[in-house]
Amino acid sequence: MSLISPIFNASLLLSALSVSALSIADSKPHSPAEGTEQELQDMSDPLAVYTQAGVGVTNKGLNLKVGQTYDTGNANTMAMNIIEVKGFAGEALGWDGSSQRDDSVDSIRFRNFGVDLSNGRGSQLDVSYDIGNEMGSASYSFIQALPKFGPVQFYPLAGAGVAFANNYAEGTADHAAGYSVPGTFALVGTYSKITITDKIWLNYNPMWMSSLSGSDFYKDNAFGMGNSDVFAHEFAASYQINARANIRYFANWTEYSNFQDGDHRVEFNYQF
Repeated sequence: MSLISPIFNASLLLSALSVSALSIADSKPHSPAEGTEQELQDMSDPLAVYTQAGVGVTNKGLNLKVGQTYDTGNANTMAMNIIEVKGFAGEALGWDGSSQRDDSVDSIRFRNFGVDLSNGRGSQLDVSYDIGNEMGSASYSFIQALPKFGPVQFYPLAGAGVAFANNYAEGTADHAAGYSVPGTFALVGTYSKITITDKIWLNYNPMWMSSLSGSDFYKDNAFGMGNSDVFAHEFAASYQINARANIRYFANWTEYSNFQDGDHRVEFNYQF
């Protein structure tokens, strides 16, 4: 494994933290009345919890996603698990010019998301693994809905996590054979929404991430060679087709990359 490939990837982390299945709106989620079927949730609310499926065509291949709600045993909370498989059929469907694009799965992701209906606060456990580079992250974060300011609304986020990798930093003095946890990181940021119409909205979601602890090599290079922190960007444009379905365009890039060299995808999401 090369020196740079085990270094924790900023794009992978941003993708792992992204609420790409959901966009941002004004209402809070609400639980169904007892003894009735669950109401349709507002798909543009990052705190909404519902059973869902989605498919995305990206510059690196095809993404598939399935989410399932479950009973928390508490009437004031709702929760769901989401599993995603990313980047397969890249050679056939992707348009990234990288020679590394192929038809195998690039990464997998698991999320457990919960929301407290009484205060509009969500929490998320997020685990993502890059199969080709044998590295990933596990993080826990909180997101809070703030009051709306005209057409704009903010949902600040804060959390922390750990990076893990196989044969981390091979070829250096910090090389660890087999799987190891080279370090920890922190993240702060916000999701934001600008409402255009009742069916169209835009999002800009900046995130700042920084290494906290770990090996000297990890702390100095967690987000690329010589980069101990990173300022990452996400932009999304969304259209709500009907109460159950939407289509969304996403772009992800960082301060160390150009917009056109980032990750781009078009997603279709459906609520059951």
